[in-house]
Amino acid sequence: MEQTGDVRYEVENGLAWITIDREERYNAFRSQTVDELIDAFKRAWADQRVGVICLTGAGEKAFCTGGDQKQRAQTGDYGPSRYGLFEVEQLHRVIRQVPKPVIAAVNGYAIGGGHVLHVICDLTIAADHAIFGQNGPKVGSFDAGFGTAYLARAIGEKRAREIWFMCRRYDAQRALDWGLVNAVVPMSELHAEVRRFAGEMLALSPTSLRFLKQSFNADSEHIAGQASLAFTGLHQFTESEEAAEGVAAFNEKRAPDFAPYRRAVSV
Repeated sequence: MEQTGDVRYEVENGLAWITIDREERYNAFRSQTVDELIDAFKRAWADQRVGVICLTGAGEKAFCTGGDQKQRAQTGDYGPSRYGLFEVEQLHRVIRQVPKPVIAAVNGYAIGGGHVLHVICDLTIAADHAIFGQNGPKVGSFDAGFGTAYLARAIGEKRAREIWFMCRRYDAQRALDWGLVNAVVPMSELHAEVRRFAGEMLALSPTSLRFLKQSFNADSEHIAGQASLAFTGLHQFTESEEAAEGVAAFNEKRAPDFAPYRRAVSV
């Protein structure tokens, strides 16, 4: 196992484990985390020992709870990065582009940007205590690319809109019923279940799997353009007073007051 700072990377009999290791922050990501995740996926892409990749979080509380709002409150952004960019859009792209199946092992909360990450992965296996949901509209943020359009393809428009418009929490059984995950197992069996899924895929033709993944992606690849537009808008929006109210409310543990900003959508 190798530790780069926020992310652990390990190869185990053809399966690469990429683990967000920020358990004290519920595995929320900052800019450094995103940089390291991109590096880890590219490393697994080029690693000839690897046929399947698993993305998960450290501990048993959270898979990933999205962008680190404490960091955002402290600095107004997600902290320093290699090139001065917050490259979460590139992380989404590399998860889709890596020509090997990617499994999300959801070991707790998959909320906000963490929920988007598991949706983008090819398969999702959840521990039975996992919790799914969106948080963006609560904290003055959104993901209007793969986080919306691709989610709607996976579970249907009405359910996807409910997830985003209501910001409710859903347990693992509901996620399974909705087709949001492929399997639910006790936490004690999560590692073994990922290993079983990976083993079945590792027995198959890697070139066939590559073509199949690219074929599935081709049908939804136009969403990448939508995502670019959405992230441009998000960068603009996060500098607004409305977005600042969401961050402040989150860190002060109070309900946000977005009422003054309804005039902006009433013209």
